[in-house]
Amino acid sequence: MTSRERVLKALHHQEPDRVPIDLGATRQSGISASAYHRLKGYLGIRTPTRVVDLIQFLAEVEQPVLERFGVDVVGVFRPQTNPGYTIRRENWKPWRLFDGTPVEVPGDFNPVLEPDGGYAMLRDGVVIARMPKDGFYFDRTERSPGAAHIDVDKWQPYRWTNEELEYVHAQAEWLAANTECALVSCVNPPQELFTGMGTGDFEAWWSTLASEPEYVRSLFEKTVEVWISNLKRFTQSVGDKVHILQITDDFGTQDSLLLSVPMFRELVLPYYKRGLDWVHQHTQMKVLLHSDGAIFPLIPSLIEMGVDILNPVQVNARGMAPARLKQEYGNQMAFWGGALDCQQTLPFGTVEDVAREVEANVSILARGGGYVCAAVHNIQAGIPPQNIVALFDTARCVRAA
Repeated sequence: MTSRERVLKALHHQEPDRVPIDLGATRQSGISASAYHRLKGYLGIRTPTRVVDLIQFLAEVEQPVLERFGVDVVGVFRPQTNPGYTIRRENWKPWRLFDGTPVEVPGDFNPVLEPDGGYAMLRDGVVIARMPKDGFYFDRTERSPGAAHIDVDKWQPYRWTNEELEYVHAQAEWLAANTECALVSCVNPPQELFTGMGTGDFEAWWSTLASEPEYVRSLFEKTVEVWISNLKRFTQSVGDKVHILQITDDFGTQDSLLLSVPMFRELVLPYYKRGLDWVHQHTQMKVLLHSDGAIFPLIPSLIEMGVDILNPVQVNARGMAPARLKQEYGNQMAFWGGALDCQQTLPFGTVEDVAREVEANVSILARGGGYVCAAVHNIQAGIPPQNIVALFDTARCVRAA
């Protein structure tokens, strides 16, 4: 099968010839620049390592690595390194991570070195993100609309520019013509309706969410209106070339939900559903939701909301065991990720530990189709390269149980 056929068959809940693989197609299934550089050295690949996400410091996954691991899906990204930032992925220049890894960063990336040895990113002289000394990514500090409790009437949510649309159009056309991969692209609401609205001050946003439902609804109404406009224009730009539409939000911690199911159903679900209904009514794209954590109690509502695929499948979070997920919801939802525990086994286990856990999890999740293999979220700095190799090499050989 071609990669595209393999992914689409799996997402239609049929077993393909082997498990489809993802590495780097989304900002939540990528690999840190540090780990990627070490991996390339282990594989004998000698090319510059480029940082294409300046918040999480993710690497651009290059064609030799995609081919080595049999990756079946690639991403269609906007020209910026991160949504909401103006730094474009161009004019590369050398830089060095705190751990000494040599990388290339975009030419407009010029963080300020702070007195404590960390870095700050500024916009109009105001700090919008910080990386502590010896850190691995930036923490956003600017307050999002929900955290800032804005005047909704004066707020203008972000609308995709013609330049962005032309960029994704050209990228989707090229990838569709020159690869056999399935294509995925992220078109979030201008602000994620839950977590994204709280960036900069989650306590303030969650207090607002609990105490001012009418204000929250007015905020969401305007957000979703612009989101659907962006979806329409995006779809016109890429046509039928993109197969999976990703949205991202986080509803869970390691042990529980971040909000109750009733609150989710009352305040969040109706607005996400409005956008996803539009997607399902006007396109053939499958909807992929990224949400970390222990979200098992929320899954029926997510399915009702219009989610077709769940990522990252955090198998070590409470209630997220692969067998339980597959038994309860495997016929209604596909799973993307969940190959193994990425907090313990991947960084600290042996190659044999990694292979054993990948074989166990993937054989369950791949049964009857409905599965794309990826790590649970991005592969972090410090992961041994041999464990990364074991993850993907094992997954390609696993047969559904």
